[in-house]
Amino acid sequence: MDRATSAPVKSALRTLDVIELVVARADGAQAHEIAATLSMPESSASYLLRTLCERGYLVRAGRTYRPGPGLDRLRLPPSALTLADRVTPLVRAMCAELNETTSFMVQADWSAEALVTETSDHPLRYAIAIGERRPLHVLAAGKAILAALAEDQLIRYFAEAERAALTAQTLIDEAALRTELARVRASGLAEAHEESLAGISSLGCAVHIDGQLAGALSIAVPTVRFSPALRDRFGRLRSRLLGPLEG
Repeated sequence: MDRATSAPVKSALRTLDVIELVVARADGAQAHEIAATLSMPESSASYLLRTLCERGYLVRAGRTYRPGPGLDRLRLPPSALTLADRVTPLVRAMCAELNETTSFMVQADWSAEALVTETSDHPLRYAIAIGERRPLHVLAAGKAILAALAEDQLIRYFAEAERAALTAQTLIDEAALRTELARVRASGLAEAHEESLAGISSLGCAVHIDGQLAGALSIAVPTVRFSPALRDRFGRLRSRLLGPLEG
């Protein structure tokens, strides 16, 4: 086994060692105790502990670490998980592969609301806050959701939704939007280029869980970094990530 292969395995084992040690101690454990017990630098132990807390697998009270709710979720059947729990791994995987801000958006009235989001670490990037809403017609995620709606719901949308032009590129005309939605249905991918904010483009796809529309997975990227190659990579990842979820 070469070094490139063995290093990630060693890191994974060390992470499991930390979790198992904390779980085994009824009163929890402190970073220096974990480092000493596992013969690892305290800085490395602190990094792992911080990451595990961010993911919810451990919680910290003062200097003491204890098992967190993330460990309980691992034992739950998919039907008992929240939507956010089920889609968070998809968002993280997409962001890790593409290093572009990735979000899972759900429909909220005639808007798309960010349920889960992971931000790119590029110096030039777009960030969206959980709970932030944008009109459906200006986002790739919103177009993906609209394209998945039944015709009676679309008729309601076009009758009720206020479709403001947020930029010069925003599509607001019903005929133009319907043409765009037909293209999304045919390809499975939605695009929006500077329709919500100048300088930002997005890609999105609808996500169905148990046969029902759950929302849309999307990336937002500075237009200067958008390319056909990125679109192709997003499409391949969509098939790989959503296949097991959608059955």
